[in-house]
Amino acid sequence: MAENRHKDLGLSDDRVMKMYETMLLARRIDERMWLLNRAGKIPFVISCQGQEAAQVGAAFALDTDKDYVLPYYRDMGVVLTFGMTATELMLSGFAKAEDPNSGGRQMPGHFGQKKNRIVTGSSPVTTQVPHAVGIALAGKMEGKDLVTFTTFGEGSSNQGDFHEGANFAGVHKLPVIFMCENNKYAISVPIEKQLACENVADRAVGYGMPGVTVDGNDPLEVYKAVKEAADRGRRGEGPTLVETVSYRLTPHSSDDDDRSYRAPDEVAEAKTKDPIITFGAYLKETGLMNDELEKEINDRVMKLVNEATEYAENAPYADPEHAMKYVYAEK
Repeated sequence: MAENRHKDLGLSDDRVMKMYETMLLARRIDERMWLLNRAGKIPFVISCQGQEAAQVGAAFALDTDKDYVLPYYRDMGVVLTFGMTATELMLSGFAKAEDPNSGGRQMPGHFGQKKNRIVTGSSPVTTQVPHAVGIALAGKMEGKDLVTFTTFGEGSSNQGDFHEGANFAGVHKLPVIFMCENNKYAISVPIEKQLACENVADRAVGYGMPGVTVDGNDPLEVYKAVKEAADRGRRGEGPTLVETVSYRLTPHSSDDDDRSYRAPDEVAEAKTKDPIITFGAYLKETGLMNDELEKEINDRVMKLVNEATEYAENAPYADPEHAMKYVYAEK
């Protein structure tokens, strides 16, 4: 039997099983969305596949009752952990009126849900970073015990928004966790054409904060890094830059053909480190899961996905006359 690494981190057996189930739910929703897209039923998919461990491991290290998350468009694992449901995500995919993110106005992956402190994302990349810094500043000024958690891809770490946000947070010692989900490609641009330094986390020193690079396929390693960053922020010691290294298992989006810029062998090799498989193997090695329980969890998840798909497909669209609602001030 393998060592219980999760126990060393203070995670109960139930908690790590919930982590696995949340990762699996994100994967199965994502897979269903690809099928629906290819069937012409939903217009667009931007995928989380390969990054679920980083997303769920990080989100489980936060306080879902008081922390704020400002996710980027792949972060299905984060928003599921913070309370968004499979049905709500499917409503977004189908652009239905009940979509909690935008009432069907915005593309899928542009998450926002006030009641769960998921702050609305925007289509230009990296704009969520300075927003996270602003919320952390407000929390500090009001004496609130909160940290803000924001994610972005390694391509976004080259944008001005990241550098301005990181600098401001470092100067003012704000409780922000910057998490770069390094999946090796900014659409078609590989990491070696984006960074002159070895790791995104190497940039942290320039902003007076610690930077750490961890295995993004290992939810326990990500949990540990983000928990330490959250504790640090709550103690008033300022921000942290966490870089999770994984691999994007799908094309950039449903509109992208990744065969034009990466070899099939490279993708096949990455799939051998698929976090759903490797974390499942860890749970089996520690005796927490067997084949029977694995099937039971998958069946439960698929029931949720099927119900969510059916509900969202049959839900009403927004009335056309509401197209300008929330655009202009109304008396």
